[in-house]
Amino acid sequence: MGIWNAHTSVGNISGSLIAAVMLKFGWSWSFAVPGIMIALVGFMVFLFLPVSPDLIGIEEDLHLKDSEKNDVDTPLLEGRLEAKEKAVGFIEAWRIPGVAPFALCLFFCKLVAYTFLYWLPFYISHTAIGGQYLSDSSAGVLSTLFDVGGVVGGILTGHISDHLDARALTAASFTFSAIPALFFYRIYGSVSLTWNIALMFVTGMLVNGPYALITTAVSADLGTHSSLNGNSRALATVTAIIDGTGSIGAAVGPLLTGYISAKSWSAVFTMLMASALVAGLLLSRLVVAEVVAKMESRRPAPAGDLPVSSMDEP
Repeated sequence: MGIWNAHTSVGNISGSLIAAVMLKFGWSWSFAVPGIMIALVGFMVFLFLPVSPDLIGIEEDLHLKDSEKNDVDTPLLEGRLEAKEKAVGFIEAWRIPGVAPFALCLFFCKLVAYTFLYWLPFYISHTAIGGQYLSDSSAGVLSTLFDVGGVVGGILTGHISDHLDARALTAASFTFSAIPALFFYRIYGSVSLTWNIALMFVTGMLVNGPYALITTAVSADLGTHSSLNGNSRALATVTAIIDGTGSIGAAVGPLLTGYISAKSWSAVFTMLMASALVAGLLLSRLVVAEVVAKMESRRPAPAGDLPVSSMDEP
């Protein structure tokens, strides 16, 4: 999922580079050219993207087929099949354990990520780096390193969370680590171009890592939660709730930055660090639950919990 979600950062990088190159022809071309490109891509998707697997000769998912075959002797089979056919309700989806904390966490994660995406080129061009101011075009190109770090962060969080089997712990660790990264970027990012590049890359990795993890693997996990009794149609609803809540944060962050930056960029970074802190705290209960579960799984089972067959053996 982390590798697949790299397309988000690649799109951000491409858009920034295209906009930066088009500036010399006039600012309007920075909007027109990406608009034409997305229109062409949309037309290609309309023509070639299959709506469902059966249109390309795949009649049924083999995994689901095997699952239904194993459940053929279950007395409640008819009830379970009926449940699978009903889409989960909006309120019911919010009540799935973990949906609300991760959705609210993504609100603050995307607030930070999209504030950087929209305002970083402006911030770089208006901040002396090594005693020199960069042009708007150069600032736009330099800002793409934030998303380069995001590609690495998305893959890294996915790998770590798979290895530890702890999504909340991984996301919270990266989110809390983003706080000092934001602080150091504000304080030392203007020392030299090298420092700016290094700190921007690390900040992008730590900010976009949890964002990528929550919108992909976490959404998939929650959309197939055991409380849904096999209702696979809940996945789209859960994903929409989580990413939709995050998108509100993506709108709020840049909006607030417009007002706050007029007074102080230090205040903007304080807002971003506070948002990262709240994002991590929202996952604290889930982190504790994951840690407790890990500790209990490593404890040796008491003698009374051994299978009967093991206890009966001489």
